[in-house]
Amino acid sequence: MVGAASRAAFDAEYETVLQIKARRDRLDRAIEQLAADSEFTPVVRRLGCLRGVSTLTAFALAVEIGDWDRFTGNSIGSFVGLVPSEFSSGQSRVQGPITKTGNGHARRLLVESAWHHRPRYHVGAVMHGRWEQASAAARARGDLGNRRLHDRWVRFIERRKRPTIANVAVARELAGWCWSLAVMND
Repeated sequence: MVGAASRAAFDAEYETVLQIKARRDRLDRAIEQLAADSEFTPVVRRLGCLRGVSTLTAFALAVEIGDWDRFTGNSIGSFVGLVPSEFSSGQSRVQGPITKTGNGHARRLLVESAWHHRPRYHVGAVMHGRWEQASAAARARGDLGNRRLHDRWVRFIERRKRPTIANVAVARELAGWCWSLAVMND
């Protein structure tokens, strides 16, 4: 008797999971269609030249940041709260954890994307597909950024930095690379 009740509960929950997954997939397709034909399309295509920045991530960053021209490569990191806090007094200067001020959604997207730069860098079929949609200058800039961000990961690993701290540092630099691609003229 317990087996039948457990099976019924499992089937009901499994059906719920399938429905939610189908809804998520529908929403993902709708966002991809918006990203393919909107004012953000050129930025989305250029941002897609970086590893870890899919169409959904690029579109979310483009919408969250909005006007990229109001920033510089250095100031974009502070807008999303990826810069270290600082405690200064006289000649003493101590850096603490990141500020976490600013746009939390953009910060989360950048931190998640930064993990993709840890494995060895090679250009696969997915990246080639994204590069086909971008200009030659954006492809070259994206490739340069991908190489640099992976090299940063390698140096952090060699210095035995904690992976979470290294990832936030890579995410801060990734924000600068995203900015450089977003303000680029096609």
